[in-house]
Amino acid sequence: MAGGRNDTIVTKFILLGFSDHPQMKVFLFVLFLGIYLLTLAWNLSLIALIRMDSHLHTPMYFFLSNLSFLDIGYVSSTAPKMLSDIITEQKSISFVGCATQYFFFCGAGLTECYLLAAMAYDRYAAICNPLLYTALISHTLCLKMVAGAYVGGFLSSLIETYLLYRHDFCGPNTINHFFCDLRPILVLSCSDTFIIQVVIFLVAVVVGVVSALVLLLSYGYIVATVLNISSAKGRSKAFSTCTCHLTAVTLFYGSGLFMYMRPSSSYSLDRDKVVSVFYALVIPMLNPIIYSLRNEEIKRAMRKVMERDYVLSLGC
Repeated sequence: MAGGRNDTIVTKFILLGFSDHPQMKVFLFVLFLGIYLLTLAWNLSLIALIRMDSHLHTPMYFFLSNLSFLDIGYVSSTAPKMLSDIITEQKSISFVGCATQYFFFCGAGLTECYLLAAMAYDRYAAICNPLLYTALISHTLCLKMVAGAYVGGFLSSLIETYLLYRHDFCGPNTINHFFCDLRPILVLSCSDTFIIQVVIFLVAVVVGVVSALVLLLSYGYIVATVLNISSAKGRSKAFSTCTCHLTAVTLFYGSGLFMYMRPSSSYSLDRDKVVSVFYALVIPMLNPIIYSLRNEEIKRAMRKVMERDYVLSLGC
């Protein structure tokens, strides 16, 4: 900390992490390292698989590969620092480092909201307007939607980060969390947080309403179209193309709403710290599994790669 005015100005924070369970240090390190490595491996494998198989060069898998790339950045913004803090006594993070971590974590989360909405529109076009699909979802439009998702997500995050970290932090500087999340940082501010809370609410409303509106409208049309399909097999096939996306949306939005859209009186930092593990670490690991296990095209591509590798190994 450094002196300034009549207060002590915080120049670094201390992340408590999971210090409540020091006897579980090795177990937690192995568990979270395993989750992080699996997340990297599965998402990178999915990206590589999509790039290798020409049958997967479609808008749906273009969005999916970007989702995997985003999940890698999302989990990497918190996991390495958390793992380092578990095994070392040095649990501090600089003021700039904390702001940077929040910027990338928040930006990746907001971008994912837009990207999931773009994926819902893609499913709407594929099911409700199959004859016009290539016209509605062109490669140029896909690029624009993905670029818009990144610009919108990280621009919103930049505004939030600037307003949040321009506050005065006069001490204490201990964050009861394993990363620099919104609520634990706000409680440490010695400035009036009304403006930042209003801005965060507005960002949540804009991002949430826009993406939720696209999701609801897309799936409203999808349900109406599928119900008009006379064949039970046809209805099942149409719905099966949406189940993976719906599962990912439910997990992501459900955890986000639980964490950030509850009344302040219901917050418990100790409890929310545990819940944060799910949306910050587990969901990025689950997404590639969800899309791989229920998707026949992905499984077919995986079998082709394994068969090719097997043939090459026999040739050697």
